[in-house]
Amino acid sequence: MTTQEVIDLEQKYILQTYGRPNFVLEKGEGMHLFDTDGNKYLDFVSGLSVNALGYGNKLISDTAAAQTEQLIHVSNLYHTIPAPQLAQLLCENSFADRVFFCNSGTESWEAAMKFARKYAYKQNPDNPKSKLVAMNQSFHGRTYGSISSTGQPKYHQGFGPMLPGISFADLNDLESVEKLVDSETAAVLVEPLQAEGGIHPSDVEFLQGLRSMCEEMGMLLVFDEIQCGLSRTGTLWCYEQYGVTPDIMTLAKPLAGGFPIGATLMTQKVADAVDPGDHAATFGAHPVSCAIAVEVFKTLSDPAFIAQVKENGEYLVSELEKVQAKHSDKMKGVRGRGLIVGAVLRSDTAADVMNAIRESSNVIVCVAGPDVVRFLPPLVVEKSHIDEAVGAFEKVLAG
Repeated sequence: MTTQEVIDLEQKYILQTYGRPNFVLEKGEGMHLFDTDGNKYLDFVSGLSVNALGYGNKLISDTAAAQTEQLIHVSNLYHTIPAPQLAQLLCENSFADRVFFCNSGTESWEAAMKFARKYAYKQNPDNPKSKLVAMNQSFHGRTYGSISSTGQPKYHQGFGPMLPGISFADLNDLESVEKLVDSETAAVLVEPLQAEGGIHPSDVEFLQGLRSMCEEMGMLLVFDEIQCGLSRTGTLWCYEQYGVTPDIMTLAKPLAGGFPIGATLMTQKVADAVDPGDHAATFGAHPVSCAIAVEVFKTLSDPAFIAQVKENGEYLVSELEKVQAKHSDKMKGVRGRGLIVGAVLRSDTAADVMNAIRESSNVIVCVAGPDVVRFLPPLVVEKSHIDEAVGAFEKVLAG
């Protein structure tokens, strides 16, 4: 099929919930993608933080093939081998005691919200807490619980009413949280680093303050590390940079190297509140996804690998800061940690700059709001790739 034939077919039969550029990606290798017309693109999106190990990774493809030949799916009615192996790795390398597996980030967040309310119910069945406090500018997914706890009204428009009992405070403003929590609050929900909302890291004092507040008031602290976890920010877990641990944490994106997976991690006290039949996922703990995730996690959690991510992240930030210094009339800041970094524009629209970078230099970046160009490369990126991507960005700014 030609490029246009594929696009025409997509536009005829697929629900138009995405606005896509007019090319068709066909294959990938390392840090690069190739379209059906043979054009080569340097990828600084990584499938929205999913393809941490890049494209054509032999470990992923070999593991997928081996598990597919062995066992693809039987549902969670039966024991399988890969899921408990993955759960052990996640628990032994984090705060968690237990894991629930599902298929995506938004599913893992739905599970986290349910588990938080079930924990509150178990503490006082006659008068359970049910309120949740989330953050403005947050993003947790597109299902109902997830958008209801997402602090961006544009995602609510046309889908109301949202789920009741959720209010919104401001990230890094502890007083705004204190004004909302009360004796009926079950949990505080937060991304240690807001990704889709504009690349906003939490302050150390804010997360430490939330932890203390939750302990004092008997609330759970729930972290969304779907995009910022698994070494993306230069530590295995973003929360490690703050000296605090959550009671529940959600993961997804890079965990299975591009195969669908979600995971909700929790302490034992939360797990003790969840009974058989309280939650389920037909495709959760999928043998193929979990087998791949075991191997991917071993790479992502390797200290040498993490150190390289941190080094390259610092280099990316420093190079973007040089661009800012030269083009302060066009760019007003750099935000982020590790290899999730946003270049904050003054007046140009981020989507326009994103498109111009691709059209002029065949470098793919994405956005995080109307004024932030987001650099989100595979974690195997090298300094030469960073030079190319930042150079393409500066070329557009220079006009």
